Amino acid sequence: MKSFLAAIALLAAAGHAGAERAITLETTVNATAREVYRAWATRDGIKTFFAPDGIVDPRPNGLYEIHFDPSAPPGLRGAEDMRILALQEDRLISFTWNAPPAFPAARGQRTVVIVRLHPAAEGRTRVTLHQVGWGDGGDWDGAYAYFGKAWNFVLGNLKKRFESGPIDWKPATQNTAATQQK
Repeated sequence: MKSFLAAIALLAAAGHAGAERAITLETTVNATAREVYRAWATRDGIKTFFAPDGIVDPRPNGLYEIHFDPSAPPGLRGAEDMRILALQEDRLISFTWNAPPAFPAARGQRTVVIVRLHPAAEGRTRVTLHQVGWGDGGDWDGAYAYFGKAWNFVLGNLKKRFESGPIDWKPATQNTAATQQK
């Protein structure tokens, strides 16, 4: 029995020593959990705060594509061929995620993003975003640093969406289209 307990203690200590590298961010939004869930889990919703376009098939293994540049060639539009891993209406959406093209060694692989919604004060929702599955070194370190900032921007846009209305993506998409025509 003592050796069994010692093995359990060793495993528990090893788990703490090798804690998973993660990005964890939180914000509170002036909207109900239902409204925030629909913003994350529908195509119409993502277009209000996340990106100008995308594909959302809200079911396990459904597509979850976020097109930051919808007019770009396939493979360069944004987070393409990402998949929904889990959904719990008004509470959770989890999906795979990749790095931008600037980090090719990490881009070809996937991390996992978990967005949890917690009802707060009346009509408000606490949103927790957790991203795990990071490799170490090189492009992985660059992508980790990049997303430490990028998810703050996304959560900031989510707050703005419910405080002052949907994000107007037209100026950004018109600039991209004009640049591509040159």
